[in-house]
Amino acid sequence: MCADKTDITHSVDRNAGLLFDRCLLPRAVFEMLSPDYWQAQAEHARGGRGAVWMVQGEFGTAVLRHYRRGGMAARVSRDTYLWRGASRTRSFAEFRLLLRLRELGLPVPRPILAGYRRRGLFGYSADLLMSRIEQACSLAELLRGDQIAADAMHNLGDTLARFHQAGVDHADLNAHNLLRDSTGRWWVIDFDRGRLRSPHSGWIDQRLQRLRRSMCKVRGDDRAGADQAWNELRAAHDRAAPEFASAALG
Repeated sequence: MCADKTDITHSVDRNAGLLFDRCLLPRAVFEMLSPDYWQAQAEHARGGRGAVWMVQGEFGTAVLRHYRRGGMAARVSRDTYLWRGASRTRSFAEFRLLLRLRELGLPVPRPILAGYRRRGLFGYSADLLMSRIEQACSLAELLRGDQIAADAMHNLGDTLARFHQAGVDHADLNAHNLLRDSTGRWWVIDFDRGRLRSPHSGWIDQRLQRLRRSMCKVRGDDRAGADQAWNELRAAHDRAAPEFASAALG
């Protein structure tokens, strides 16, 4: 497979747009952002806030996500966002961020296709197609099983330190967005609203504490198991990035 290439813009019309990696997808049409396009090759992955399908194409196995709103905003519209220009759509922003993170050598999915459609004068909907991390389990799945090996948590701490040293601010760092593949390598997914910013212990610690709460929620009544996994992760993170070390691990 050829290396990443610069994405290109393919305008469908004035009310819609696409970005795609021509190395993986030489030709793109907007219909590719619908599971109906892939027919029997599309498998619904999960419900809830996210609308996610697994699809098969010439690029291999990929994840197709339709952006949906959460919280109070979902009561107004589940999947319509305020239009502020094509470059600021959720799908285009995440596509370009993933490209940049891959250039930095960070373990994230490879973006394939992003698109938006205008809705009225002030709204739009968005979709993103990206490579699937094969044979991977989320941190949440691992936490629901037996105690995670210490070296796995150490590797995860090291991985997150690499992201934070690069100034990567993941807006929703939780146990479901961290995947460990069959080789033991950790990946970070779902960079909606993510951004690059100046590394600083303040926001980095906030994101890590969000992850800790997520781990405790997944582990349920076994708080001790969650705390042990968290302490191993945080200790490895702070060893790899001492400039962001927390005053206390507990």
